[in-house]
Amino acid sequence: MVKKTIKKIKKKEGQKRVKKEKEKKAKKAKVKAKAKPKPFKAMLAGERVVSSAKESFDLYGKSRFGETIEKKIYYSLVEALYLLEKKRLEIFDNKKKLSFDAFLEKARKLEPNLWTRFCVFRDMRNRGYIVKTALKFGADFRVYDRGVKPGEAHAKWILFPVYETSTLTWHEFSAKNRVAHSTRKNLLIAIVDDESDVTYYVCEWTRP
Repeated sequence: MVKKTIKKIKKKEGQKRVKKEKEKKAKKAKVKAKAKPKPFKAMLAGERVVSSAKESFDLYGKSRFGETIEKKIYYSLVEALYLLEKKRLEIFDNKKKLSFDAFLEKARKLEPNLWTRFCVFRDMRNRGYIVKTALKFGADFRVYDRGVKPGEAHAKWILFPVYETSTLTWHEFSAKNRVAHSTRKNLLIAIVDDESDVTYYVCEWTRP
């Protein structure tokens, strides 16, 4: 009789533990789901992607994705592709929602070198650097040191993505180095291989 009572008590205690563990897991899953931001809507507009969603402004304030123009956030194609892969936004072409591959195909027609640039952009962003376009400097990207946002300080590097089978003459390299020198930034060359891995080469300059 005593043994049966002990078994019943142990069984109830085991059931309580299982119930508590299930409740704990459900609570963690709920918190995780709540913490994960939902993707916001953006529209493909020519060679850029634009959004007026509140979340786009929140993201800009936090991580400087895109740029603000007339109460909207405009993203470069490479920024939009990165955020699409991270499931932070949904891109529509008119009323059609674009998948990652569909958007990539459209974007590549507008920018043939997009995948190489994207691999470098993604790698730098994943490392914690803010990367912005640098067309006015005659370069692909400008890169800010970790913890620094555009507007707070100048970019530290001028970045040129290059596919590993591409050729880069000394004249072209010299031209890129002059761009970095004229903007008082260090030159950063990013080589992308067939596996989309990136290797960086830094060329620093010093004042005479």
